Amino acid sequence: MPFLGQDWRSPGQSWVKTEEGWKKTTADDKNNNVSVERLVKNTSHNTSFFSKCATLNCAITLFPFLSFLKKIIERKKVQTNFHREKWIYVHKGSTKERHGYCTLGEAFNRLDFCSAIKDTRRFNYVVRLLELIAKSQLPSLSGVAQKNYMNILERIVQKVLDDQQNVRPIKELLQTLYISLCGLVQDMGKSVLVGNINMWVHRMENILQWQQQLDSIQINRPTSTGMSLTDLPASLQLNIMERLSDGRDLVSLGQVCPELGSLTEDRLLWKRLCQYHFTDRQRLMVSDKGHLEWKKMYFKLSRCYPHREQYSDTLHFCSHCHILFWKDTDHPCTANNPESCTASLSPQDFINLFNF
Repeated sequence: MPFLGQDWRSPGQSWVKTEEGWKKTTADDKNNNVSVERLVKNTSHNTSFFSKCATLNCAITLFPFLSFLKKIIERKKVQTNFHREKWIYVHKGSTKERHGYCTLGEAFNRLDFCSAIKDTRRFNYVVRLLELIAKSQLPSLSGVAQKNYMNILERIVQKVLDDQQNVRPIKELLQTLYISLCGLVQDMGKSVLVGNINMWVHRMENILQWQQQLDSIQINRPTSTGMSLTDLPASLQLNIMERLSDGRDLVSLGQVCPELGSLTEDRLLWKRLCQYHFTDRQRLMVSDKGHLEWKKMYFKLSRCYPHREQYSDTLHFCSHCHILFWKDTDHPCTANNPESCTASLSPQDFINLFNF
């Protein structure tokens, strides 16, 4: 006789022999002598309530309610830990044990990006990932993932307003997202985005409001009276400027601090910046008969080729156990040499991981 239950691994039905013959036992018969504490042993914070209802008659009367309450509490536990996972398993196909596959939206929801933006090492990585999603991957996200995307973006804007740092990349991110939404909202009749069009119009209004807040931000001067950048020797000043990976930061530094204007025009400084971001072949393509003016070449190359990306902390993918995790967190790997199976993922690599 086949088992018609929901789970083939169930032990099946339970029968008891009586004077009238074999009788199938029910859940109420099984739980007549079961204390309420056993039913909610995983809900320690509610033991004081359930201990008051631990009598036999009360247990029988409240059993349906307690079962329903237990499910609600367990569901809340899952929702509470939903955005706190440090790693996720990326499955790309269906098996007998597990159906479906991991999508970009699911990974975006389950990885802890809300905490990642608070970490200085991960901030630029998350911002670049949001920018790439805004350019091409926003329609592929689920409704929950799109809502989570906007919530993370709002937290980033608030962090920039509070810290008064990273203003330019966030303004560029908002502009990229707004341009993408302008094109997607026009195609709402084709189900490009999830949700009502009025909701997305409201979100676009929020983006414009965030842009206005960033445009009107006033950078406060530090109150400390200690040593500043201008007090250092010129060699140390150049050494610090060489750590800047964006040429626009050098231009802004020269405009804000006229004392350093001559150093920001240093030819060797711009040469090293070009060599860092671009290859020899790329530099030869834009050079004018071998004449090299490194500052102009840098901005000319920036319009033609992407910059080299480097991040302090990135997401890593283990090819052995197919787990996606942050660099400084551990994951349950069964390989003999886990480091040989781990590869760093750029933001574009992260998106390409789910292109299947």
